Amino acid sequence: MTEATAEPIVRLIDMVFPGDTNHHGTLFGGVALAHMDKVAFLAASRHGRAPFVTAASQRIDFAAPARAGEMVEASGRIVRVGTASLDAEITLVAEAPVSGERRLCTRGIFTLVAVKGPGTRLPLPPIAPASEPEPGVLRMAEMVFPPQTNHYGTLYGGDALRMMGKAAFIAATRHARAVMVMAASDRIDFTSPIRAGEMVELVSRIRMQGRSSVAVAVELWAEDLLTGERRRSAAATFTMVAVGPDGRSTPIPG
Repeated sequence: MTEATAEPIVRLIDMVFPGDTNHHGTLFGGVALAHMDKVAFLAASRHGRAPFVTAASQRIDFAAPARAGEMVEASGRIVRVGTASLDAEITLVAEAPVSGERRLCTRGIFTLVAVKGPGTRLPLPPIAPASEPEPGVLRMAEMVFPPQTNHYGTLYGGDALRMMGKAAFIAATRHARAVMVMAASDRIDFTSPIRAGEMVELVSRIRMQGRSSVAVAVELWAEDLLTGERRRSAAATFTMVAVGPDGRSTPIPG
């Protein structure tokens, strides 16, 4: 099964955990830069379908912190294309899960260069016209690295489930603006392996809302960054429940 890429913007959304923060309880600058560089690489690879390396970044000023327990969204889009290099504009936004308050933490331009080789096609393609994102759909990108793979060189099922569970949590939290926990997951079908070096895109949709619960359908798509070939690798539906301070289920606001 294949699916066309819906939008040229690449988004990486993650939670800020205490291990990612300094003694002030805010996200380490190095972790923020790592998120931004990863998104720049994914955006460049998707655009040029070539192996890219980061050559430079412009001055990056941190305007606001991201705190433990918040979400950070790194978004990247291509703003300049040359013969063998391009610029990706990356923004990093912090978001309070329950209130929905968002603030720009930083923005920067990353310059990436295509590594010349037998599979590299130059000049790089021009920037395509922007397309509108699909309403009601949350897309999150991630990269598969060798430590996440088994002895066959494919992504561990547990890591795939972790990614899908996180996508369900973020989608449900943004929909309900409440403290959400996972209550159940239905049958999970793994239909295609994901190899090291591939990108994974998690596509989440709210399927149903009850008094205190939300059903979130999550698809995990693998993408070869050099060829652009995409395939659905896993799918599942997660039931997320809103809970109060006592840990018991509570009605979803509104």
